Amino acid sequence: MRRRHAISLLATSLSLSLPAFAAPTESQRFHRWLDAQWELTLQRQPILATSLGDPRYNDRLIDTTTAAYRAQARRELQAQIKALAGFDRRKLDPKDRVSYSILKLDLEQNLAGERFPEWMQPISQIGGLPSFLAQMGTGQSIQPFKTTKDYDDWLKRLALAVPVFDGSIANMRAGLKAGVTQPRAVMDKVLPQLTALAVSEPEKSLFWGPIKDFPEAVPAADRERITARMRQLLSTQVLPAYGRLLAFVRDEYMPRARASTAWSALPDGKAWYAHRVQQSTTVALTPDEIHDIGLKEVARILGEMEGVRKQVGFQGDLKAFFKHLQDDPKYYYTKPEDLLAGYRELQKKINGLTPKLFDIAPKADYEVREVEAFRAESAAGASYQGPSADGSRAGVFYVNTFNLKAQPIFGMETLSLHEASPGHHFQVSIAQEDANLPKFRRFGSFYVAYVEGWALYAESLGKELGLFTDPYQWYGRLSDEQLRAMRLVVDTGLHHKGWTRERAIQYMLDNSSMAESDVVSEVERYIVWPGQALGYKIGQLEISKLRAEAEAALGAKFDVKGFHRVVLTAGQVPLPVLRELVQEWVAASR
Repeated sequence: MRRRHAISLLATSLSLSLPAFAAPTESQRFHRWLDAQWELTLQRQPILATSLGDPRYNDRLIDTTTAAYRAQARRELQAQIKALAGFDRRKLDPKDRVSYSILKLDLEQNLAGERFPEWMQPISQIGGLPSFLAQMGTGQSIQPFKTTKDYDDWLKRLALAVPVFDGSIANMRAGLKAGVTQPRAVMDKVLPQLTALAVSEPEKSLFWGPIKDFPEAVPAADRERITARMRQLLSTQVLPAYGRLLAFVRDEYMPRARASTAWSALPDGKAWYAHRVQQSTTVALTPDEIHDIGLKEVARILGEMEGVRKQVGFQGDLKAFFKHLQDDPKYYYTKPEDLLAGYRELQKKINGLTPKLFDIAPKADYEVREVEAFRAESAAGASYQGPSADGSRAGVFYVNTFNLKAQPIFGMETLSLHEASPGHHFQVSIAQEDANLPKFRRFGSFYVAYVEGWALYAESLGKELGLFTDPYQWYGRLSDEQLRAMRLVVDTGLHHKGWTRERAIQYMLDNSSMAESDVVSEVERYIVWPGQALGYKIGQLEISKLRAEAEAALGAKFDVKGFHRVVLTAGQVPLPVLRELVQEWVAASR
């Protein structure tokens, strides 16, 4: 008994002296689960990992074309929704409640989208694995080519792409049977892209770029081995896969592609379009309501353009002014290098102005780069590619120099504000660099209304920053805003109101000074990417409205830098969530 009593006293003494191990809080449990889910995301999306500068999966490529992959993806979505429901949202920290709401919306929307056969349309003129793979293979994109291991990783990843090409053909054949195809008018633009990529000689391929430009870190013996393997892989597998895809699109797909352009013409098309509209805007607006908003905005902006016409003293009506801006060579560069140099000068200028309105800025910088020739004809006028999370690769502001008449000098200030600083570059980079945000909010979520809404809002800051002193540059701002307003009209017109491709093109020509080639490219983008273009203007209108409401509520206490900090540090969020965050900031600032 004495021995047992002594042991009991010892145990009691130890229990008093050792720290208690408290059960994890609900937020701690939630963060652990989020971290685990993010790691699974990177494994399932290895190219995303590469884009973020995480090299662990640089040799992987997931074949997303199989029925087995789609079934597994659905099971995983259902499992994630069930696991998320296991957390008590009321017990989470306030910031974690925001993450919970965002993730719940993401997962539920993704599951709802499973009913629509996106997999039957794997390529279009604006993208797909064939063009993106070539971008990576040039050595000028997200795939690193600095070491022997980098090259070996790429050789493995490139080999894994071959079955994806054949799977894409099989899925497009299924689309032909089901009546789910891309319109013939836009597939016409795919053929020259594939033709440029389906060369017969490895040395003439874009994939040969890293072989021509080995870094010093790759030893001579490795260079010889890698060169031989790349030549063999391209000649026997990769380039023949491009050839098979080209032949299929040209000989089998094109003759049977649909003549219609409306998404509503597809099986279950009305519901499919409604799903895309909601995904893009994140608000409860119908296509008819969006169409009407667009018509009003187009009319308002035309009125402001008329004011510029009068200010510069142009003799003639607004349509004549449009024609003058299109035709007069003084508004356009004649050399691509001059256009690129102009944007690089703007980069320096705007970087020096942003502290006027921002007390936060990205650590990463960006570079101005020309769109690659093989995709330039059908690519957008400009785009932005974010930096790697580790800072080893800068962001890229891509400028399309294919048609310099589609790149007016008077639009340069606006385009730089949108694509670079303080537009996409600020929004993407600041979120990535914020280690306090869950990784899925830093890198994973994508809400068009927030991302593109912010970039369009950033354009509107030009005068406050000290830009747009030239009335023609202000016209450029109006011209770009008009493009986004017309998108509301044209996208809903095409997919909800039965507009033809030709009517959409004519509408944009009648209400802007855009080059016809640019208009055609825009309309064809809306045709294959329905709903996406709606997020820009809807997002900008909401962000501008939130600022106006905050200014009215706070009066002299309103701090524009604080407002911008709230919006930019939210990560990517749906508009209703952004409204809640801004309202909380306003309440705390009173």
